Amino acid sequence: MPFLELTLPCTEAQQPRYERALDNVGALAVTLVDAHADAADEQAIFEPGVGETPVWGEMLLTALFAADTPPTLLLHALAAADDGLDWSHAQFRDVADQDWERAWMDQYEPLQFGRRTWIVPWNHELPAQADAPGAAVVRLDPGLAFGSGTHPTTALCLQWLDGLADEGVLRGQRVLDFGCGSGILALAALKLGAAHAVGVDNDPQALIATHDNAQRNGVGAQLAVHLPGDEPVATYPVVVANILASALVALADTLAARVAPGGRIAMSGILAGQEDEVIARYAGAFEQLRADRLDDWMRVTGVRRA
Repeated sequence: MPFLELTLPCTEAQQPRYERALDNVGALAVTLVDAHADAADEQAIFEPGVGETPVWGEMLLTALFAADTPPTLLLHALAAADDGLDWSHAQFRDVADQDWERAWMDQYEPLQFGRRTWIVPWNHELPAQADAPGAAVVRLDPGLAFGSGTHPTTALCLQWLDGLADEGVLRGQRVLDFGCGSGILALAALKLGAAHAVGVDNDPQALIATHDNAQRNGVGAQLAVHLPGDEPVATYPVVVANILASALVALADTLAARVAPGGRIAMSGILAGQEDEVIARYAGAFEQLRADRLDDWMRVTGVRRA
């Protein structure tokens, strides 16, 4: 199926407003590209997961719409959605479905996190190391996804889960993935030995993606998905939240209440320089708080006080 593609330049500060307006008028997908990167640089392409944010100051934002969407009417709808943004630089072109998926499939290779965790696209054969006893393999569609493991925030959380498995912490436990996106973290936890996982996200499409990915990975019966506030009241020995730093600060009481005494938490989506505020906000409920860095992103982990 072909699509109508809209492309326009924007800054990091403007990006959330542009993306929100595009979502409000029915964008099927939004992708961000570093405006100053070489087009051949695969690291410049980033489809943000739910709650994630780009790292570039200036970028090109691309959105897909149904092929029969009239560009002029679309611009009017966008102006009505947010009349404080400049839509005059928007450019349109028709693209084929295979062009969009090919860009992902050409660049997406199996990725290893920690000692045993692998994220492998459906179209790729298992590497020898991933086809071995003890390997935890999550298969994901390399097409339009909410999270594929390529972003540092996701990588930090996957590495942490892999480490918990090495410590024996995950075996037979319940895990909460708050801001689950594609469900990649919940799926990895289950593959690493967790007995049950709950995914929470404010985007119904993310919940559908998580459910579908769980079914494809053979763990559908072990994973439940909910909108925020709809999940059963419970505490968990392991909680992971890959969302924005501002959301982590605002949700500190909510997330602390989800972690069982002595339980572990990992939080990411935190830009370098934001970790001190997050640590200060969680210090009352958690001990052994520490921050770890990958590129420009941080992960904060801690243990719930008894």
